[in-house]
Amino acid sequence: MGMPALATDWTAERVRALPDDGNRYEVVDGELLVTPAPAFRHQYVVGELHLRLSEYLRPRGFGHVMMSPADIELDPRTLVQPDLFVFPIGLEVKVRDWRDITGLLLAIEVLSPATARYDRHVKRRRYQRQGIPEYWIVDSDARLFERWRPEDERPEILAEQLAWLPPGATESMRLDVPEFFGAALKWV
Repeated sequence: MGMPALATDWTAERVRALPDDGNRYEVVDGELLVTPAPAFRHQYVVGELHLRLSEYLRPRGFGHVMMSPADIELDPRTLVQPDLFVFPIGLEVKVRDWRDITGLLLAIEVLSPATARYDRHVKRRRYQRQGIPEYWIVDSDARLFERWRPEDERPEILAEQLAWLPPGATESMRLDVPEFFGAALKWV
């Protein structure tokens, strides 16, 4: 189960120095979060959503989707590894390192028992404070998406349709939620 470490005042640099032991290490506002590797079912959902986002983004050329592990530094005391994230593609800078990503268009976490509290509370509030335009929490048990925006006090619950219009886009990505979960969970 994921839990914070006892010490506080962790930094992104301290987290990067930790050994690769199969755990996922993140730090949010100086609090170290440690979670085990994701489960098989979780990865099926992440993979299907990555495919759908890639199919939408690739021909439009304004953003790129990636999946963790990744070290996204929001500030020196916050290093996160969203399950999936979209960052803008600019012609002026090539992305060669995680540190080259300085802003996100979308952050996504797929819930698991070990991460649910952090995803819904700690990380959600941090993403909102950062001004990330959208944060999705994917609940594969309930087969729904929670959509959060920076000023939201409650999520928008999406169980039928999800439409995403990122900054700079003229056409929304549309996702039939029941069909998505049917495809993502077909083999598990």
